[in-house]
Parts: sequence; structure tokens; C-alpha cells
Amino acid sequence: MERKDFLRNGMGILGLASIVPMLNACGKDDTTTNADTDTSTGTDTETGETCTVSDTETDGPYPLYKSRGSSIQRVDITDGKTGLPLSILITVRNVKDNCNIISNARVDIWHCDKDGYYSGYSNTGYLGTQDNTALVFCRGLQYTDSAGQVKFTSIYPGWYTGRVTHIHAQIYVDSSLKLTTQIAFPDAINTAVYKTSLYSAHGQNSITNAQDNIIMDSLDNELATVTTNSTTGGYDLTHTIYISA
Repeated sequence: MERKDFLRNGMGILGLASIVPMLNACGKDDTTTNADTDTSTGTDTETGETCTVSDTETDGPYPLYKSRGSSIQRVDITDGKTGLPLSILITVRNVKDNCNIISNARVDIWHCDKDGYYSGYSNTGYLGTQDNTALVFCRGLQYTDSAGQVKFTSIYPGWYTGRVTHIHAQIYVDSSLKLTTQIAFPDAINTAVYKTSLYSAHGQNSITNAQDNIIMDSLDNELATVTTNSTTGGYDLTHTIYISA
């Protein structure tokens, strides 16, 4: 399997503790984490348009399989982390069933905090090394409802060297992993968020979606719709993930 060169984006400057997991973050189409690579298409019953299985991506850099289960089966995944509120709504559809929704599919998501650190690991970033091995912030799982949807309450993710802003997601049906993918954010909103007082200490990310080694060739189906929420002062994210089940 071909790996993308993380050194092109300067990731080699990170501490040694970060290098091993970061290597996982830079692979494309990591078949070791996907049980179904069917690329068949169907018709979306709501829009009438052709739908295709969402792109397969790596589960790296920090998947933390050992902590999945009841401890992260929740809606609110902030665990007290500060950041702009982010309301997440994900819909799961099946291309093998005319893109109808799937109920009772398990959706696992995880992302970094506002400063670019993940829970469950010791991370090296712009604030130095943080030992987050005992924590599970910004991680959650839910099962899709009768509308094929799950909802999470989180914070707007930050960024870390070599990657654009993103959320990791995995979809399981009947305990079988169907897809490992990622969710991207609009560049303009990333820029606006990182100018705010909560995020400005880290500064702007020099990498855009078009420059990201993972997102760049799959942006058409991984870019979420993100809108401002005047009530929370944060953002609402909606996204549809297409699987073959």
C-alpha cells in the first residue's frame, strides 16, 4: 500500500513520541481498517442523484480502539475542553439500497482539541508534550436513529502540523466495519475560527484542503456543510457518509 510522505509537510519536526502515530495519519486507503471496499453506486432516493461510497481514509493518527464502548457512547464529547461549540449531525446512507438511510449503524468519531492534541496518547505539539493517555475527550460513538442520523456536541477542532482540520469517522453495521473516512471543514471557516481569541495562540494553519495529502483528492465527498449558530456562538456541521452494506 502506498504511503504519503509526511516529511513534505514538515512533520519531521515533531517530537519522537508523535512520529509513529503520525505515520498512520498519512496513509491513504488503509485497507487494514476497512471491511468493505465496494465502490458500487446507487441513486439517492431524496435527490435523485447518483451516490458513491465515501472515500476510504486512514484511521490514524490516534484511533484508540481500546477505549471504544460505553465510556464514549455519548452525545456530548467535549469533556470540559474549551473551544467554539460545534454541533455535529451525520447521516449514513447505503449505496446498495438506492442510497436509503441506515438505522442502527454505529458511528464512531474522534478529533483533536483546539490546540491540536488528541486524547488517549502522549502528543507533542506547539504547547510541548501533553500526556493525554488516560483521557477520552473529543471521542464518541452513537447508533443511527430511524432517520439514519447521529448527533454529537463537541468543539471546533484545531490543527496539528502536516494536516488540515478534520474529523475521523468509522461506520459499523452489525459489528462489521464498513468504512473508515474523514470529514473536512471549509477553508474560510477554518481561517475565521483560528482568528478568534480561543484559537489565535496557535495561529493559522498554512495547509488548506487543496494542499492536504489526504483530503485533496476526496474533498468532493468529505467536505462538510458548516454554518454559524447564533444561539451557541459556534457552528453546526452536517454531513452525509455513504457506505456499501
